[in-house]
Amino acid sequence: MIESDGSGGRGGASEGASNVAPFPAAFQDKALPERVAFTKDELQTVLNLYGRMVASGEWRDYAMDFLKDKAVFSIFRRASEVPIYRIEKNPRLAAKQGAFSVIAATGLVMRRGNDLARVIGVLDKKIKLVTG
Repeated sequence: MIESDGSGGRGGASEGASNVAPFPAAFQDKALPERVAFTKDELQTVLNLYGRMVASGEWRDYAMDFLKDKAVFSIFRRASEVPIYRIEKNPRLAAKQGAFSVIAATGLVMRRGNDLARVIGVLDKKIKLVTG
């Protein structure tokens, strides 16, 4: 039979004592950093392209990551593979190279700029009429 000391815990904790270490005081006053995210309009633009490419059979899956310094929309041909393209939003680069970029699986930056529609245009393969 197991006896209890009435504290509800294990390991001989005395009644009223806590086994939880307090959060370090250095971090208690600082707010957590904000995450970078796509706005509703930006996400709508990306998802419109994604929907067209899924309908054509080119893409099959996606993932979104919202980090401290950037937001990433990863595009997959198959869910088990590495992303074939990444659409990144990095606000720190807005004044220099542009906040948005399209990056291929090899790491090649395909296009950069501040206008998302123009940047992701590099991925939009329109049907072309071939004559000859």
